[in-house]
Amino acid sequence: MSILEIRQLTKNFGGIAAVVDVDMVVEKGDLVGLIGPNGAGKTTLFNLITGVYAPTSGEIVFTPYNKAILLSGKKPWWITRQGFARTFQNIRLFKELSVLDNVRIAMHKDIKYGVFSSILRLPAYYKEEDRVFTKALELLDIVGLKEKQAELAKNLPYGQQRRLEIARALATDPTVLFLDEPAAGMNPQETADLTRLIGELRQRFGLTIILIEHDMSLVMNLCERIYVLDYGRLIAKGSPDEIKNNQKVIEAYLGEEV
Repeated sequence: MSILEIRQLTKNFGGIAAVVDVDMVVEKGDLVGLIGPNGAGKTTLFNLITGVYAPTSGEIVFTPYNKAILLSGKKPWWITRQGFARTFQNIRLFKELSVLDNVRIAMHKDIKYGVFSSILRLPAYYKEEDRVFTKALELLDIVGLKEKQAELAKNLPYGQQRRLEIARALATDPTVLFLDEPAAGMNPQETADLTRLIGELRQRFGLTIILIEHDMSLVMNLCERIYVLDYGRLIAKGSPDEIKNNQKVIEAYLGEEV
């Protein structure tokens, strides 16, 4: 059963077409890769789905519980409430906050106490704060950062900052998780560890995962289906074996023979 459908999605910036008539269907529980050369429109497509940009035309339809929800043009906070979470190509942590607080802050949308309880420090406030603290620690433990909970986010090594972004995204209880170049800047061992972690997260939380990545070892070892963009257009889709043997994909990455 499809959980996300993208229909003829287009985004123009002035006279530049960044995404052109893209169609995608993502099934519930899928682990999908989105690849393409630099400037192909991958992050723009993520930004359209998650509400950072409004599409010029086309539709984005989310169907989590047999009820279609139109996401096109909605605000990011509203889309997050429907069950979407993401990480970013350029890390966007709250760098002056602790590792723990970076995760706790993502749970704000589900806080169950009001302003009155917070000001007067009523029992409901402390009960909810304990729940948030416990859940944040559990997520940090899953991504291997529990021992770093008191560290400022800016002081973490690059690979650990990537993991913290994933923990923060998970804190929103997503149904669909978007990962924008999660292995960027990692060494081969870190990439191998991340590959295992992403697979474990899908199983543990029942996630549908869509990721952008340039590391082909991660994509080919992890993703079951792959979509390929070039100059904003979808040029191929299929299994890893189909994609790596696709002539259009080879030409997009390596160029055509003169």
